[in-house]
Amino acid sequence: MSQRSYPSAVDVAIVGSGPTASAYARILSEEAPGATIAMFEVGPTVSNPPGAHVKNIADAESRILAQRASEGPGAGAAMVNSPGAVKSGERRARPGTYLLSEGYAFPGEDGLPVAAMSSNVGGMGAHWTAACPRPSGKESIGFVPDMDALLTDAERLLGVTTHAFDGAPFSDIVHDRLSAAVDEGREAALRVQPMPLAVHREPDGRLMWSGADVVMGEATRQNPRFELFDESLVTKVTYDGGTATGIEVQDRRTGQSHEVAARFVVVAADALRTPQLLWASGIRPDALGRYLNDQPQVVFASRLEGVTAPVPAEPRAGGALSQQSGVAWVPYTDDVPFHGQIMQLDASPVPLADDDPVVPGSIVGLGLFCAKDLQREDRVAFDEDVRDAYGMPAMRIHYKLTAKDHEVIERAKAEIVRLGKAVGHPLDDRPFVLPPGASLHYQGSTRMGVADDGESVCSADSEVWGVAGLFVAGNGVIPTPTACNPTLTAVALAVRGARKIASELGSSLLMSESDNRITK
Repeated sequence: MSQRSYPSAVDVAIVGSGPTASAYARILSEEAPGATIAMFEVGPTVSNPPGAHVKNIADAESRILAQRASEGPGAGAAMVNSPGAVKSGERRARPGTYLLSEGYAFPGEDGLPVAAMSSNVGGMGAHWTAACPRPSGKESIGFVPDMDALLTDAERLLGVTTHAFDGAPFSDIVHDRLSAAVDEGREAALRVQPMPLAVHREPDGRLMWSGADVVMGEATRQNPRFELFDESLVTKVTYDGGTATGIEVQDRRTGQSHEVAARFVVVAADALRTPQLLWASGIRPDALGRYLNDQPQVVFASRLEGVTAPVPAEPRAGGALSQQSGVAWVPYTDDVPFHGQIMQLDASPVPLADDDPVVPGSIVGLGLFCAKDLQREDRVAFDEDVRDAYGMPAMRIHYKLTAKDHEVIERAKAEIVRLGKAVGHPLDDRPFVLPPGASLHYQGSTRMGVADDGESVCSADSEVWGVAGLFVAGNGVIPTPTACNPTLTAVALAVRGARKIASELGSSLLMSESDNRITK
């Protein structure tokens, strides 16, 4: 196999290729067009354009192959197609992801038995549900003064809309029934509303889900100074004293290692692998890996009553039809610390009688995500003497639900039953709490803060304390106890970090051009 030509030096080296890594590439392409950028992804390219959501692959067999190729060392393991199918005690991943083989729980702790990752260009952004709600209340990061504007930027990069399911036959019914049960006493912004989604509908009716490709945009793809290297494992961030100097990367096609010098390094590997790479590099702030945050998740299902089969829509290309009930959002509040999303299920999660006709779209799933009681001892640690499938220090997850967490989960169980009855007829008599790790919304492991006081890993610009030029990105940077889906917030924070780099690059690039003119 021929050896690829890695650059010897770039202005910015980006580790990872998910939505936040792509946000850095996009903002730098737009605001520092003279900068050279190299992006490194451990997994293969599984979609076209690179980073596109696998749901957009029309051919079912090709879509399955793309998912399997994303499963890294877990490829071939038993999978589940619905989060609700993951029963207590089972360890199954969803298609496109893989689980830790060991170290996911320890005696006397809850652990994260179904903590999952993806290894592919686009990261989890090739497999996610595309929900992009804004945080509120205690979810918000109060010390980032321009957060609202950053969230708006993130919505632009992700292509977020609340109109993807306008006209869905049952969306108004679901909305009105939920509103009657929820809205009283809430300010307008926190009432039931359509879920903001990173998705758009093609003229022929097909839904196209945003992946990292949408975040990169043409500004990145047409940037002649940007290069993407897939199947490339970054094993180390190099630094000299207190300044990042580059990376060491292994070409997984040949096994050969290379050094790439960089003026700035961005590690956006995910909330588990980003602290792993920093730790392996000898960069170990006191808070590294700590305050690990998963969102306890409760699910339920109801059948809409009093609805009839809608008139079939006009035929669309490929037989695509509009989802019947849309996706409704019940925002988090500090008093009701759950984030809710209610959407159509493709099939009933419980068996129905053979002679019981089901109106298409009338089975809806309800999910409540709970805000975690953040604890310093909840953490991902690393074993110096054991290596994982990629040859990196093995992860060891220590994680416990507190008494407060159990209280919030019990409240969520009662609330989801109430909402299920408000929407329709519950299909079961009790809700189900998914195993820890099922949310896929891991946060806090490289959290930002206002000072280098041992309680955070990076500044509000996402620059790692004590290592100038090293930035971290992804859900792990979020320091607050969120219940809402974290991707929008993580991309917003990535925009801020990218602009910090662009500003510093801009000054130095101008100086370099000036020096060249003087020399000439």
